[in-house]
Amino acid sequence: QVQLVESGGGLVQPGGSLTLSCTASGFTVSTDIMTWHRQIPGKEREWVASIYASSTATNYADSVKGRFTIFRDNGYNTVYLQMNSLKPEDTAVYYCNDQSRGLWGQGTQVTVSS
Repeated sequence: QVQLVESGGGLVQPGGSLTLSCTASGFTVSTDIMTWHRQIPGKEREWVASIYASSTATNYADSVKGRFTIFRDNGYNTVYLQMNSLKPEDTAVYYCNDQSRGLWGQGTQVTVSS
């Protein structure tokens, strides 16, 4: 079955860290453009970060630049989003996207609250 599965979300205090995982099954992501997005209820889905086929090229939304890092491990067919210095405004459902295939994961909830 071709799918993306996110994991790693949860509740964290402001200033804390989380690492989200996005594991692909049924295909390989090693040469695909992979992105992370997030969505707050009632608002449009927002792009967060991208990693390109080379894996050395990445891009970030201004709101997360310097705090979030996107990277991939081809051996595990997984893309990660490391999130540091989390803020309450980072609270959202985070979605993984394979832009090259137009495939989305089911999302994982991240809540930043004291």
